[in-house]
Amino acid sequence: MPYADTPAMQEHLDEISRLVAKDAHAVLILDRAGWHTTNKLKVPANITLILLPSRSPELNPVENVWQYLRANWLSNRVFDTYQDIIDAACEAWNKLTASPNVITSIGMRDWAHIGQ
Repeated sequence: MPYADTPAMQEHLDEISRLVAKDAHAVLILDRAGWHTTNKLKVPANITLILLPSRSPELNPVENVWQYLRANWLSNRVFDTYQDIIDAACEAWNKLTASPNVITSIGMRDWAHIGQ
């Protein structure tokens, strides 16, 4: 989506809700971006939002995903057009999603797996 805002978040929630099995419930862990916390969102009944504490990027593994994408495929480049940016981001994302073990290693938190 071209914007990270309330309408985009609403579409995101609606799509997740649509794909949740009838006998299941989804839990989304979110940072406190304005479009995650606004009262303008209509959170579907089959979704619960859990907000991370403020200023705690270490609890949000997706922050490390963005850092990994930038470090490996998106940094130190100049893009001529908006479409070039989109193409590069999609290519980087597709490379990453083709490597589930890398995603696991990026999101792993040793402190969350003590005793397992």
